[in-house]
Amino acid sequence: MKLLITGGAGFLGSLLARTLLGRGTLAGRRIEQLVLSDLAPPAAELLAHPGVVARTGPLLAECSRLGAERFDGVFHLASAVSGECEADFDLGLRSNLDSTRALLDALRAAGNVPRLVFASSAAVFGGDPPSLALPSVVRDDTLPLPQTSYGTQKFVCEQLLADFTRKGFLDGRAVRLLTVSVRPGTPNGAASGFLSGIIREPLAGQATRCPVALDTMVALASPARTMSALIGAYEASRESFGGRTALNLPALSVRVADMLGALETVAGPRVRALVRLDPDPAIERIVGTWPARFEAQRAARLGLEPDEDFLGIVQQYLRDHPAAIRVDAG
Repeated sequence: MKLLITGGAGFLGSLLARTLLGRGTLAGRRIEQLVLSDLAPPAAELLAHPGVVARTGPLLAECSRLGAERFDGVFHLASAVSGECEADFDLGLRSNLDSTRALLDALRAAGNVPRLVFASSAAVFGGDPPSLALPSVVRDDTLPLPQTSYGTQKFVCEQLLADFTRKGFLDGRAVRLLTVSVRPGTPNGAASGFLSGIIREPLAGQATRCPVALDTMVALASPARTMSALIGAYEASRESFGGRTALNLPALSVRVADMLGALETVAGPRVRALVRLDPDPAIERIVGTWPARFEAQRAARLGLEPDEDFLGIVQQYLRDHPAAIRVDAG
């Protein structure tokens, strides 16, 4: 089979590519070619694989050519992130909404009805006070009411995908990803980026700031659980996926203070002290609109489970990225 990953040079796209290449098959079919589309080329070790091809350039400009390649399956991960979309409204529309519409149109024109997994976001939830407040627990039937441009763009794309699926143009499955922590590498423009930075930077021996109150509750998933969700959504039958509505994922709900407690457990109080509390009203406002507790029964029926605790997530980061650790940790 021939697969496309948009955003294939980013963290999640690259991790998904490595995971798929390690498996060799998807939904019982052998992966013969993996096309990675992104603004920048993927890592050299991915390009060295004989089955990997790069398509470099803005997705909006590349969609027609990509559609003509007639993919069997697509993972659509390319996206501008939350903070970028709030700062630059037109960038968010172009990168998230316009590019997704163009990709769906190109896949429809190809005529072979590919399967597509779309990386939506839990940011589609937010409530609309005072008329309809965000519930304390988000369930599968909770009404999406995004309070950010990013969340709105993701929700619109979910509905487009559902309608293209209803019309039989493709087999679409939208998955509402949670904040992924701990991400390696450098900070990005996401409002949630600090939820990796307050762990990643201290473990590298660097001081960093926490822009929200320590009692802030957040919903997280590790990189490994996120890969399981994307692949599980692809491999599910149309019937077991449970309709065309986007899938909420099981979340680990944790306080920021407890995240820092896990950091102190593995690296000690001196490393914990590298995190300085420095409130940022703009980030607090965005993060405050996101739900922190989920009851994801549909996902559970697919065998998807939340991480057990945040200490395990930090230990996963230590195992996966030993070269990034510059302090005593274990």
